[in-house]
Amino acid sequence: MHNFRHHNPAIPRGGVLKSVVGIVSIGVLVVLAYAGHFAGRTIYELLGENRELHEAITHLTDEEQIGYAKVLEQTTTDGRQTTRVLFVETAPGDPSSRILEREFEIEGDVVYFDAITIKFGKQMVMDGRARSIYLWRRVFGEKMRPEDGFAIESEGEAPERYRAISDRLSLRDRETFWSEIWALSNDPRRLADLGVEAIYGDPVYKALRPGLIYIFKASPPGGLAIETVPDL
Repeated sequence: MHNFRHHNPAIPRGGVLKSVVGIVSIGVLVVLAYAGHFAGRTIYELLGENRELHEAITHLTDEEQIGYAKVLEQTTTDGRQTTRVLFVETAPGDPSSRILEREFEIEGDVVYFDAITIKFGKQMVMDGRARSIYLWRRVFGEKMRPEDGFAIESEGEAPERYRAISDRLSLRDRETFWSEIWALSNDPRRLADLGVEAIYGDPVYKALRPGLIYIFKASPPGGLAIETVPDL
């Protein structure tokens, strides 16, 4: 009785092994690329290598008016004065366009508005001219501690007025970028080596009155100023 072993000469055994190894290798590369995509990049990689981010920052326009406030209601009950304030953040390049509105009730009539300026130095732009963005932090009254103030924007999140920057980044890179930018409020020079730093001015404040508009204007050194005009 003869034993026959069937063997297909068209597919050498060594070739099958190589094919399997090749398929596995490709699969590993795909998984690694997929994982790398969702792992995102560090802030140092983003600021140093991301050309689209550099382009978006370069396209930032110089801003003068970045928002305004007005009194909605001012009352005094049992000797306690309360001011209800409308805060409005305006769109870059279009002060008539509202992109964020918040109402706050403050004890007293003196109201403080707190923001930080983030400056992107020459190495972060393509034309060698520094740019800045402005992040609104909080509102508080003279009878409050600043840390007890009411938040204007959510710290760590992407501001609507700078959507042009966010749109150039993947979801994970966007989260990393804005989280790190907001973190400059506690450590202004932590990214200074990359040409990014926070510039603090003192919170601007006014004794607010009905019938007036309080316009927030950015000053060249990085602070804010308030200009008062009639509410027409």
